[in-house]
Amino acid sequence: MGRAYQNRKASMAKTADMKTKLYSRYSREIYVAAKSGGIDPDANLTLRSLIDRAKREQVPSHVIDKAIDKADSGAGEDFQVARYEGFGPGGAMVMVECLTDNQNRTIGEIRPAFTKGKGKLGTPGTVSHMFEHAAVFAFKGDEDEVLETLLMADVDVLDVESEEGVVNVMTPHSEYAKTRNALTQAYPGIDFEMDEIQFVPKGETPLAGEELEQFEKLMDLLNNVDDVQNIYHDAKF
Repeated sequence: MGRAYQNRKASMAKTADMKTKLYSRYSREIYVAAKSGGIDPDANLTLRSLIDRAKREQVPSHVIDKAIDKADSGAGEDFQVARYEGFGPGGAMVMVECLTDNQNRTIGEIRPAFTKGKGKLGTPGTVSHMFEHAAVFAFKGDEDEVLETLLMADVDVLDVESEEGVVNVMTPHSEYAKTRNALTQAYPGIDFEMDEIQFVPKGETPLAGEELEQFEKLMDLLNNVDDVQNIYHDAKF
């Protein structure tokens, strides 16, 4: 599973422009989480996770605070989640997760990105059955001890494995809060390297040569769409 979560989406922040886009995406996601679940991170675990992740990716504090203040004021756009599925070069499966206030605009930018990237946009359900919608955590610890802790807390564990001292845990997305609470209670001060809900591929599609170059182009095109939040895929480089 370690490969799966590390390989889940195209890299961001390659340039100053991409950093700006990264900040914008975190701002939008934090705003939506705070507006729907409350502005208190201690009571809103989704918001807590987003703030922690944003800080790990060096998103400035003023960007985070502004998004929360905006949600608290009741102002701002009404964003909705939109997911698009399809295939990239070499048959790699791709899922694109967006936050949008205009779905016609979003699909109008997603479709040509797939076309220019030598991919094919599908209909809902085209590839989602080949991904696990899961809560994923990664932190330093002991694999056997962590598994016992989660089982004692009656968490439905999908996978636990260790890579170079880092324990990777995967549970159903519906078990996110239960899993996080069990881990933070058992290990006070735990430092998560990964703490989020994502789509984890059940398999992998090896890519090399021209297909890999085309796939990377597709990822860049999709990442350049402002409404795109995350891109998940099963490509193995």
